[in-house]
Amino acid sequence: MTYPVSRRTALKQLGAGTVLASGLGLLQASEVAAVPSTAPKGRIKQSVCQWCFRGMPLDELCAAAAGMGLKSVELLGPKDFPTLKKHGLICAMVTNPTAKVGNLSVGGISHAWNRLEYHDALVPAYEAQLQAAAEAGYPSVICFSGNRAGMSDAQGLENCVIGLKRILPLAEKLGVNVVMELLNSRVNHADYMCDRTEWGVELCRRAGSERLKLLYDIYHMQIMEGDVIATIRRHHQYIGHYHTAGVPGRNELDENQELFYPAIMRAIVETGYQGYVGQEFIPRARETAAALAALQHGVRVCDV
Repeated sequence: MTYPVSRRTALKQLGAGTVLASGLGLLQASEVAAVPSTAPKGRIKQSVCQWCFRGMPLDELCAAAAGMGLKSVELLGPKDFPTLKKHGLICAMVTNPTAKVGNLSVGGISHAWNRLEYHDALVPAYEAQLQAAAEAGYPSVICFSGNRAGMSDAQGLENCVIGLKRILPLAEKLGVNVVMELLNSRVNHADYMCDRTEWGVELCRRAGSERLKLLYDIYHMQIMEGDVIATIRRHHQYIGHYHTAGVPGRNELDENQELFYPAIMRAIVETGYQGYVGQEFIPRARETAAALAALQHGVRVCDV
């Protein structure tokens, strides 16, 4: 049986680190953000991905994130930068630009750098995005391989290297990372090419630039490979960003998922990593307060 929870009790228990999905619907987002918590250890700089909270105005999400001690709201573009700055936040991972090749939009997950015919459109789009990130003082811009669509992984790797080498000199000059995301092709992104860490590592090696890194998405790589901590330890020098989410389901970092995030975060810290970890889980609850409470819980889980 579910018992009603008062506003005062929910706030008290949330402040103690207990997430009460049954009672948090009583709370306002501003109250969740204002709940005092224990002093963060701060060894992991944390961010949150805005798309997971699409029903929430960006201004409201930024206020809540700042109240939780987050440093960033990510996967945003230049039009959103003023809102971030208003709340003292950054965009740790700037979203990908898009461009048109005929009637096709390129630059997103399925149509990107593994096709030579897209490069002439992608290069100026990325140059502009890198400039915008540098001007704002933000560290990274995301990129994608694109889907296989019958292409071999070896050919796609070669094509990605050719294209990315056209923008990496500017990234080096500006001091901004170009970061390719590792995604699973089993559940969420069928046919995506950069779906294994070793492929991404070889891409970085061949490109030969310290400004090309990988976004190691823990959720996606648990589905594709497992062995998360050993992989992080083995290839940490190629990783420029991390994302979290529960497996299976891509939901909260709670007892319903199979990964033990405190151990993973400790392994990341032990590598000497100085970048950001982005919370990219999709809250089960639709209510703003419950979703933010889930975020605050995830932040605490990853604060090791």
